[in-house]
Amino acid sequence: MARSGKDDEQLTERTEGEAAPNPVWFKPIMLGLMILGLLWVIVFYLSGQALPVPGIGGWNLVIGFGIAFVGFLMTTRWR
Repeated sequence: MARSGKDDEQLTERTEGEAAPNPVWFKPIMLGLMILGLLWVIVFYLSGQALPVPGIGGWNLVIGFGIAFVGFLMTTRWR
């Protein structure tokens, strides 16, 4: 007897404790933050410690590493 392909499909059921997959925007934001933080630090060093925000000096490093750190923290929630 011939069977249709509809019966062969298996439905995946999630249990209550199982985490849902990430939204589509999660991975680009995560990678974007890591790259933006890296670029911030690179610009700071290449500009002779004058840019990206003039006048705050070494705090540019804190901002750059902070942005990258948020991206790395997002990797812990990536499924």
